Amino acid sequence: MSQQGSAGNVIAAIASFFFPGLGQLVQGRIMAALLFCIITIVGYAMWWLIFPAIIGGIAHLWSIIDAARFKAD
Repeated sequence: MSQQGSAGNVIAAIASFFFPGLGQLVQGRIMAALLFCIITIVGYAMWWLIFPAIIGGIAHLWSIIDAARFKAD
């Protein structure tokens, strides 16, 4: 996973598409994985309130983009 667009980042982005935070977990970023997972699940769990559901969707999309754009040091 040396550069953006590498196969590892693509796999991580696909994993985050199916479960938020899973891509970050695949990349070894445990705290980011927990953060994305909790924010997204709490946002989606409050589907009866419009604003938190939108936040859940944004967090899920951000999780996918973050996994795809991650550059290891």
